[in-house]
Amino acid sequence: MPSSVLSPVLAVGAVLLVTYFFPKYICWRNRMVKLNAIPTMGNSGLFSSYISAQRYKDHALEIIQEGYCKYPGGAFKIPLLDRWDVIVSGEKMIDDIRKASPLDLSFIAAFSEDMQTDYTMGKVVRVNTYHVPVVRSPLTRALPARFHDLRDEVVASFADFVPAKESEWMKVPMLSTIMQIVSRTSNRYFVGLPLCMSFACHSSIPIDVKTKAGTRTTSRNLNITFTVDAVIGGTTLQRYPGFLKPIVSQFLTNVPASLARAEGHLGPLIRERLAKEKEHGTSDWPDKPNDLVTWLLEEVGERNENIVSDIVHRVLLVNFAAIHTTSMTFTNSIYYLAAYPQIAEPLREEVSAAIEELGWTKAAMSKMVKLDSFLKETQWLSGVNGVGMTRMALRDFTFSDGTVVPAGTIVAVASQALHYDGAYYEDPETFKPFRFSNLREQEGESLKHQMAAVDPAFVVFGGGRPMCPGRFFAVNELKALMGHVLLTYDVEFENNKGIPPPSWHGVAYSPNRSAEVMFRKRAV
Repeated sequence: MPSSVLSPVLAVGAVLLVTYFFPKYICWRNRMVKLNAIPTMGNSGLFSSYISAQRYKDHALEIIQEGYCKYPGGAFKIPLLDRWDVIVSGEKMIDDIRKASPLDLSFIAAFSEDMQTDYTMGKVVRVNTYHVPVVRSPLTRALPARFHDLRDEVVASFADFVPAKESEWMKVPMLSTIMQIVSRTSNRYFVGLPLCMSFACHSSIPIDVKTKAGTRTTSRNLNITFTVDAVIGGTTLQRYPGFLKPIVSQFLTNVPASLARAEGHLGPLIRERLAKEKEHGTSDWPDKPNDLVTWLLEEVGERNENIVSDIVHRVLLVNFAAIHTTSMTFTNSIYYLAAYPQIAEPLREEVSAAIEELGWTKAAMSKMVKLDSFLKETQWLSGVNGVGMTRMALRDFTFSDGTVVPAGTIVAVASQALHYDGAYYEDPETFKPFRFSNLREQEGESLKHQMAAVDPAFVVFGGGRPMCPGRFFAVNELKALMGHVLLTYDVEFENNKGIPPPSWHGVAYSPNRSAEVMFRKRAV
């Protein structure tokens, strides 16, 4: 190339280097200076950190526990393949996160990063989170009036999926069955009858699509499939740089297909509601269903050309939250009930007394103090993740001990290590089903130790302003599910097997996916 041509090319390259890459390098360097001030669990070198990141995938709990003991009440960082995460512990630092403004530490940004929500659930659910106040307010407030729907679907779902007899034991594959039951029960409450014909069908309403499992499974499986596809899709997308993610999401994940199927099922229902509004000239038309679609339409207000797709995305996101956590917690509770059958009778007596007094109502659920304790204890011991209260620093954040977490960093609490810390509860690793109900009997403690209450040592539901808005619905649904099991079945493990080992991938937890539990219908 002639020197007369080469010189301008080099000049342009130099300008690009100075104006684009150099500022990015300076920003990265400043960020790393702040991160380097935080101690590392594992290797911190540019290349050696990848070795520690690989080890973290299989030994995350051990590494976090080591850091928790080595830096009590402090912070340490963990190398991942694509970033550094900061893990904290101790009441002061947990309280710092709890009190932090979402403009400083954002749950939404952290969730979006981990789940890659812009591609798995739609950018719209990150930009405008109006579904959160819907879950926090109308969805929760409707529980007393809509509890009969929840109860009716619990009965119908178990009759379909666990048709056990008094004369013999029935083996039930636990996690897969529970996901079906939780999906159907939740969606009976979310979209009701007759809408659940096309989204979460009732046992008495057939759907015209058949699978190997039989009829009436398409919409139910749709929610579960979307939940699984979203998790797998998020994990897949994390491996690719930002400019490739739109392409990867379309061709290497199942999320687009799940979204299209969901809109095919739920879209006509939303359009029917919108047509009713036009027909009556108001959003408050006669006999309007009291369900999630209605609450979302009321909250969003504006009716634009994308409203159908937008509402579908929100319903799927609420389903994701409901199915994922509730299924894991309920599966674990069944495992503990089967492993410790002696606790069934005191729980059964409490449930029977509450139902006899108040019927199957939300008020009756509030009377089930021992059951609340049992469910919290199983969640305490098993957890749903190795870390909790996960946030992303949107700008540099300084903890009360002076630790500075630079903008763009994920920060979380060492929740599993916290739950097993004897400084908070006696014998934390020993199963004590009535640990929390006994504590509630002490003066002034009647509300403090409820499963859904704020507890600095129990961070499964998070903390602060982003604390799980659906936890009250989830806890009442869990009580309705477990109460039905206690009064309807005997459960045990074949040959008195203990609780099956869970699976961990990094800090992501799952109950044993292949374990079976024996069910037998109780003689009335």
